[in-house]
Amino acid sequence: MKDTIDYQNSFKISVIIPTYNRGYCISRALDSVEKQTLAAYEILVVDDGSTDNTRDIVNRQYPRARVILGSENRGVSHARNRGINNAIGSHLAFLDSDDCWVSTKLQKQIDHFIDNPNLKINHCNEVWIKNGENFNQKDYHKKSGGDLFDHSLARCMISPSAVMMTKSLLDEYGGFDEHLPACEDYDLWLRITSNETIGFIDEALVTKYGGHSDQLSKTIPVLDRYRIYALKKLIAKGELKPAQLKNTINVLNSKLTIVINGARRRGHMEDVLLYESIRAELIT
Repeated sequence: MKDTIDYQNSFKISVIIPTYNRGYCISRALDSVEKQTLAAYEILVVDDGSTDNTRDIVNRQYPRARVILGSENRGVSHARNRGINNAIGSHLAFLDSDDCWVSTKLQKQIDHFIDNPNLKINHCNEVWIKNGENFNQKDYHKKSGGDLFDHSLARCMISPSAVMMTKSLLDEYGGFDEHLPACEDYDLWLRITSNETIGFIDEALVTKYGGHSDQLSKTIPVLDRYRIYALKKLIAKGELKPAQLKNTINVLNSKLTIVINGARRRGHMEDVLLYESIRAELIT
């Protein structure tokens, strides 16, 4: 069946690469897109107000890429949403500008959609490189597919660079929450996994690089406060199934305990009062 499919006309893939001052690594990401065995329909590089040579590198070396400029740095959520809003493809694939893909990544994800026509989203496994060396993932980081909602409550279980989805899926669930400077992917995946089955390709088709100084997890402290925001918002929406709601409240309670204890140790009593009030409001 696949031999008779016109991939280029049936599946138009928009690749969205948000970037900010990543001139030192943007070529690695874009090279991996250009080497795909199934070519992207379009490549959108969303420059979120870079002040380095990122824009010059893309314009000079990658004529296929369309650069969407931002006049100021407004964060990765805003950048991804600008890419989504400008994309004209039927399918979206995100690539963080410090990551790269194996050459067969797009092809294998489209083949997975063909084999599983009821799915609207899939993701794949990945290799982690930290400070130039392979980094062994913990068991709790192990990727999977199916009903991922409960599994995704504690931490983000889908990497943006590993995901592909139909553009219509985001028309249904909305894009990335621009109030979140971090954990914006955690927030979106919870909204989606609460109702959708997630496809999974158990192959490492993505290489993720960490350890560099501008990595968000290094520059933004206390990430659990953003997860608390996402969980609180999800509960307030009132659309979770009873079992999902129970598990969400349990995880929220656990994260509140962590953040409250940390704030108390640092003497940040305003934060203690804030998170205690959230607990009193949502958890009985």
